[in-house]
Amino acid sequence: MNRITDGVKNLMIINVIIFFAKVTLENRTDGLRMFFRKLMLYFPESDYFEPYQLVSHFFMHADAGHLIFNMLALYFLGPMVESRIGLKRFLILYFASAIGAFALHLGFDYYQYFSSPETFKVIPMLGASGAIFGVIAAFGALFPEARLMLLFPPMPVKGKYLALLAIGLGMIMPMGGNVAHLAHAGGAIVGYIYIRYFINRIR
Repeated sequence: MNRITDGVKNLMIINVIIFFAKVTLENRTDGLRMFFRKLMLYFPESDYFEPYQLVSHFFMHADAGHLIFNMLALYFLGPMVESRIGLKRFLILYFASAIGAFALHLGFDYYQYFSSPETFKVIPMLGASGAIFGVIAAFGALFPEARLMLLFPPMPVKGKYLALLAIGLGMIMPMGGNVAHLAHAGGAIVGYIYIRYFINRIR
């Protein structure tokens, strides 16, 4: 396995610091609780929406399980992707996947909002999952024949099958609360397209 790369390391540090700041500070005062809630992404038609949420929600996580899953995937797969395509392109991949994730999610929200506004619920979106699924899809596209050892069960699996398995599980398995499955799909789609149609063409 490659050593941890600069981009992966710094993204992990930012995510972990913000998560622990949220856990330790948000319940101390109403002001802090509202501050952390306003870092989530609310539906643009909501009174709670702020433009900065389009970026700030990338670094928020609902609970420890949410954070751990995302950071483990980033730690094990991210360095290989970053080493292959370079830091700048890796960061483009990461943030483009995150943008694709919320774009698909909000697109469906708008469809629900205009189709049935009386039953539409404003549920904030948060987490790096869209970006992480973009990294997972990129790994599968870059290293389709690479063999990695699974932890559970302990067996080797090719990169392309690992990516498909992880993305499939991300589409059907909730990790607590309201899970933005379309965001997972959006991130994976953008990650794959970025590698398949941009990176591979310029290499």
